[in-house]
Amino acid sequence: MLEVKNLTKRYGSNTAVDHLTFSIEKGRIYGFLGPNGAGKSTTMNMITGYLAASEGTVLIDGHDILKEPVEAKKRIGYLPEIPPVYTDMTVKEYLLFAAELKKISKAERVSMVDEIMNRTKTYDVRDRLIRNLSKGYRQRVGIAEALIGYPDLIILDEPTVGLDPAQIIEIRDLIRSLGEKHTVILSSHILQEISAVCDHIMVISHGRLVASDTPENLAHSMSDTVTMHMEVRASENEVREAFSGISGLTAIRFEESTERGIVKAVITSDAATDIRETVFRKAAEKRLPVLDMHSDRMSLEDVYLKLTGDMLPADGSTASEANTEKMDEEVSDVNETSVMADGKEEK
Repeated sequence: MLEVKNLTKRYGSNTAVDHLTFSIEKGRIYGFLGPNGAGKSTTMNMITGYLAASEGTVLIDGHDILKEPVEAKKRIGYLPEIPPVYTDMTVKEYLLFAAELKKISKAERVSMVDEIMNRTKTYDVRDRLIRNLSKGYRQRVGIAEALIGYPDLIILDEPTVGLDPAQIIEIRDLIRSLGEKHTVILSSHILQEISAVCDHIMVISHGRLVASDTPENLAHSMSDTVTMHMEVRASENEVREAFSGISGLTAIRFEESTERGIVKAVITSDAATDIRETVFRKAAEKRLPVLDMHSDRMSLEDVYLKLTGDMLPADGSTASEANTEKMDEEVSDVNETSVMADGKEEK
């Protein structure tokens, strides 16, 4: 569906995106996650052809975004962080205009726009001027425009920025529904947003791809240990004696318990060994009643912080991160321009 190979963007001596390589399969929702200034918007702009890469290639169904822009862009629907809508038009006028620019035939335009307005829940405001709509509805109009032509790949850059909690929930539900018929890339710095809707997560830090996997696999692969919490009707010595010598167990400590005769044990084991069944059997052999037992692995938030917080730029400074943020702000002006499928730009 989408292949990105050694994608790089430089501004003088500063590198905003550093040799990114990844591929996207059809029929899934991908999260492109990273802190502000990581290079997410720059990457999205290069994937969609808004911005030329310093190095590397972007292939969409085998079509190079720079060498074959017409064929490649037909397969992409893009919502920039700031939707490039004409606020003096009504919703329906704007979407019909966008359909015409995308060379949708006259016979199909009205039915396609009506169907898309129903999908994005903008049909009820079809005759209102866009400038009179709330930010949430403007985002919906931007998503509706991205859907015109029914492209295989939908790219959404920070689609919930500036929305209230109710609007965020509505947009997330809409993104989930898009995933039923399209491949979706959702770019965001908000962890909860990515984890709520995405099947696969790609983490970018300082312009580099530092992880790519499902949320569950990321948590498993980044965790060195597993922590198990137990409540046992026994003494601390009995628990130590029962569990000593279990393969994979690395430590046992105890927390204060408010119930007489019950100990709270915290057992640490290496991530490669599942000791839960062994622990349960040992407790049963020693006739130690287990009242509660549950294990904790590294959360997705812990993984995110470990991947993005521990990594410094190549020169070891933090100044380049600020420079990258500035570069992302500079290229965000490109979002004011809508690039149509015929390769022309419409201001």
